[in-house]
Amino acid sequence: MNRHLAGCLALALGLGVLPYLGVYPIFAMKLMCYALFACAFNLLLGYTGLLSFGHAAFLGSAAYATGYALKTWGLPTELGILFGVAVAAAIGLVMGGLAIRRSGIYFAMITLAVAQMLYFFYLQAPFTGGEDGLQAIPRGTLLGHIDLGNDMALYYVVLAVFLFGVFLVYRTVQSPFGQVLKAIRENEARATSLGYDVNRYKLLAFVLSAALTGLAGATKSVVFISATLSDVVWQMSGLVILMTLVGGMGTLTGPMVGALIIVLVENKIGEWGTALADMTGIAWFGNLGDAVTIVTGLIFVVCVLAFRRGIVGELGAWLERRRARPAGS
Repeated sequence: MNRHLAGCLALALGLGVLPYLGVYPIFAMKLMCYALFACAFNLLLGYTGLLSFGHAAFLGSAAYATGYALKTWGLPTELGILFGVAVAAAIGLVMGGLAIRRSGIYFAMITLAVAQMLYFFYLQAPFTGGEDGLQAIPRGTLLGHIDLGNDMALYYVVLAVFLFGVFLVYRTVQSPFGQVLKAIRENEARATSLGYDVNRYKLLAFVLSAALTGLAGATKSVVFISATLSDVVWQMSGLVILMTLVGGMGTLTGPMVGALIIVLVENKIGEWGTALADMTGIAWFGNLGDAVTIVTGLIFVVCVLAFRRGIVGELGAWLERRRARPAGS
């Protein structure tokens, strides 16, 4: 069996039984949404070599669009999610069309500037609820029969969405289109000399990444029945960069591992700190919940110093070195 197929089957099986292992379904769904977000971002950074500081714009825009379509227009859930994905892809087309004309830090700054413009638009727009966010988004039903108000039913729908997104990233990377993206990442001038329309490939990769990010954002809004400014603020773009770098950019599973680590730290650090305080008698550990950003920053520093390829990247490199050793050495 193909090792990638075996890995996907193992991933699907593992996620499928999580709720029966005592994992809270809402937490597991949050993890899958962020993991899909990181995989979509990795398609742009890890495989195309484009660093975007504005990916939160696609996550938040899709969340607001889906929430508005479900709550105000009364669209079916599946159509609401597709509408959110379409909005994210359209914004990605505009932002990408502007940004790909530049490279390096200028590319990153253009994406950040456009994302900040959208943030202030959502802050003031009447349909977003401002600082309160868009609340009470109805989950509805899937295909008119599956009640998504049931957390377990919604969990398996989110699982299917996540696996679809990961499979799409995998097929893209393994396709001839993906090979051209890697060539652009390694040597853009040479790809141009070979006759490839580099800007066209960059734009396609940008829009695809935006659409997949929108899929994560739209799904997240249904899970949490809300869309807020925290989904579109620039710190969210920084968070997905952190997830990708910690896990290992340019790998399929690296962003998932990075998302797992960051989401666990954000949600469990308070509990871990309290447990450490009880075990050691050091009251300071009980304040770890208020120092999440410090802890995530330390994780990033450790990974940069000790795992420059990210956790999965370093593990893969170590396995390659093991295979390359002569027998008996």
